[in-house]
Amino acid sequence: MSAASRSDSMRGGGRATGRRTTLLRTGLGIAAVAALLAGCTDIERALNQGGDTTCRDYVKQDQDTKRTTITKFIKQQTNNDHEPAGTAVDATMIQVDLLCGAQVNQDTPIKRADIAGIFLNK
Repeated sequence: MSAASRSDSMRGGGRATGRRTTLLRTGLGIAAVAALLAGCTDIERALNQGGDTTCRDYVKQDQDTKRTTITKFIKQQTNNDHEPAGTAVDATMIQVDLLCGAQVNQDTPIKRADIAGIFLNK
C-alpha cells in the first residue's frame, strides 16, 4: 500500500469517526436538553401553590399549568398524595375557570373562589 493510499484510507476512517463523534455529541446534547426540560416540569410542580394560587395568576396560566395547579389543589383538599381522577381534575378546572374569571377580587386564592366573590369584593 502506498503512502498516498494509507493517507486516503486514514482520512476516510477519520471522517467516519468524526461523524460518529458528531452524532454522539448531538445525541448527548438532545438527552441533556430533554433532562433539563423534564427537570423544569418537576421544579414547576414543586413551586406550584395549588389552592393558594390567586385567581389573577391562575387565569394567566396555560392549560398544562392550570392542570398542574388544579391537581395539586385537589391533593391539598383531599389530603391525599395520589393522582386524582382525570374527570375530577377536568370538572374542577371548569369550575375554577368560571369562578376565577368573574371574581371581583382577583387576589382571591382559587381555594376561596366562590359565587359570592362574583358579586362582592371579599
